[in-house]
Amino acid sequence: MHIERHRTMHIGWLRAAVLGANDGLISTASLVVGVAAAGAARADLLIAGVAGVVAGAMSMAAGEYVSVSSQADTEGADLAREKHELATDWEHERQELMAIYVNRGLTHELAALVIDQLMAHDALGAHARDELGLSATTSARPIQAALASAVTFAVGAVLPVVVAALAPRAVVSQLVTGSALLLLAVLGALAARVGGAPLGRGALRVMFWGALAMAASAIVGKLFGSTV
Repeated sequence: MHIERHRTMHIGWLRAAVLGANDGLISTASLVVGVAAAGAARADLLIAGVAGVVAGAMSMAAGEYVSVSSQADTEGADLAREKHELATDWEHERQELMAIYVNRGLTHELAALVIDQLMAHDALGAHARDELGLSATTSARPIQAALASAVTFAVGAVLPVVVAALAPRAVVSQLVTGSALLLLAVLGALAARVGGAPLGRGALRVMFWGALAMAASAIVGKLFGSTV
């Protein structure tokens, strides 16, 4: 049996994982760079970095869970409505599905044959796919999204904290910025590879926003000059 594996199979966790890793790296590196630019001591840098890792990972998990749960609730409500309409007005639902297939290019006769067989097999599944655009591949999974986002955020956020702990204090900002941009390029290219996009474009777009965020944080640190 020939089994095709499509990249959309990864979409459930890939979006949350990419967002978590990039956010963890960019936000924590920006935090460390901003605090370092304010003249903070190494201990203050580490406190800020570790606090940023913990708070950010929990925030990402909560945010992903709530947002994806809202999507799941919406999908569930639409499916419940379709189920009710199938139970109360089968012929109208049949005509809706018929119109969809005719608009795709089938003749009325062929569409009628297709629709009757699809609805006899799984009427709700047919309407979910063709009328609502829902499938098992792209359905919302709140727990999966929350875990992927939290874990990858923590992984991405570890690098700036480690660099801040080991680098000479005089060059912490430069080393954190350089290492963060390098890892952002790797993450962007990796995400592009998994998603089937050009590697260079994936790397450049995350590097651009990461550099912008760290530059803005450094400016704030210089202007206010306060320590954490």
